[in-house]
Amino acid sequence: LQKLIHLLQATDDPLIQEQALITLSNSAAFSVNQDIIRNLDGLSVIGGMLSNCIPKVKEKALNALNNLSMNIKNQEEIQVFITQVCRTVESAPLNSDVQLAGLRLLTNMSVTSDYHQKMINSIPCFLHLLSEGTERTQIQVLKVLVNLSANPAMARHLLRAQV
Repeated sequence: LQKLIHLLQATDDPLIQEQALITLSNSAAFSVNQDIIRNLDGLSVIGGMLSNCIPKVKEKALNALNNLSMNIKNQEEIQVFITQVCRTVESAPLNSDVQLAGLRLLTNMSVTSDYHQKMINSIPCFLHLLSEGTERTQIQVLKVLVNLSANPAMARHLLRAQV
């Protein structure tokens, strides 16, 4: 895992980055690896890949963070990327793999109300995706919106959102 994280930092080759992110994402299926990746500063390295302009690399980084977000301690570190993930969802092509990967991560990060405030500005985007997206996109957006709606503090933001 340490070598994969170092490889991710050391290369500019998108194919190598993509493969390293896939491997880290698969490794994150095991909770012990989630802790190891966090302790090796892997979350910030993977999060840094969100600014990569290659869509496949960005998608794989979102998938890796999504798998890593199944751990509460990891969520505490991943939450610093929520605003960037929301911007990625908003700017990605409609129904794209990048957009869906971002929505999956936001779904996991919105299971508890701890980070809902960071998603408020994206509510109009979520509602737009609900009306314009394909069924796959609509289902992912609904998961985020259901999580947000479970928080009474979010009610007025959801009801006042301009679409």
